[in-house]
Amino acid sequence: MGSRLPVLKLSLMITTLLTVTVLSAGQDAGVSAAKKLYARTGYEVTISGTITLTGKRPKPLRIDTSADPVCYDVNQHPRTESVVGNEGRLANVFVYVRSEVLDTYTFEQPTSPAVLEHKGCRYVPHVLGVRVGQPLQILNSDPTIHNTHPTPKNNADWNQSQPPGAPPMTISFKLPEVVIPFKENQHPWEKAYVGVFDHPFFAISDELGNYRIEGLPPGKYVVIAWHERFGEKRVEIIFVPGEARDISFNFDAGSDSREWK
Repeated sequence: MGSRLPVLKLSLMITTLLTVTVLSAGQDAGVSAAKKLYARTGYEVTISGTITLTGKRPKPLRIDTSADPVCYDVNQHPRTESVVGNEGRLANVFVYVRSEVLDTYTFEQPTSPAVLEHKGCRYVPHVLGVRVGQPLQILNSDPTIHNTHPTPKNNADWNQSQPPGAPPMTISFKLPEVVIPFKENQHPWEKAYVGVFDHPFFAISDELGNYRIEGLPPGKYVVIAWHERFGEKRVEIIFVPGEARDISFNFDAGSDSREWK
């Protein structure tokens, strides 16, 4: 029995050393995996482009606001906003990027809140991008009560009404999510779409279909264009340091993503 004690002690010592080594390795991996704040190098990438729409463009439809006479007074000719743009161009397209490059960094937060407004019994803007944790102020600029009801999949669902003259509601989202539909239970024609990102590399096309994203670290990316009605386009690209590249997308008016109608 006595001859076994040194062997047992040696075995315990080896087990203890292995345990400490494994724990230390895990701690080091955790430290190395921690995201660092991105510092600009001067070799960042710029992407820009134009979003076009081919085929027969759907015409905006007249919205019946007679359920709330105040809405008729403040906006007598409201039209649907699912297809907006001039001269074959398409507005309100979310363009954003995905990459393992971005997953290793954090990025400075905006210094001001994003704003979503009930104005003319519509959501203004119709499409909006915010950062994770960035305050989103929701305003009621109409002389009638409004309701704000985002319907996320990853973040918490909530629903709140806002009487005329009420102070802004301020919320934020904890998780990235593209995109969150916003509805209005009292005025069902009011719709908006909010994208939530953990990086600043996103843009929304204007009425001429133009967008621009600056300051992107070089590397391999998926560039994605999303529209509420016509769905999604994407392309994989490797950007070299300091590159400026045109990446344009074309949607077909014959395609229709029913999920977002």
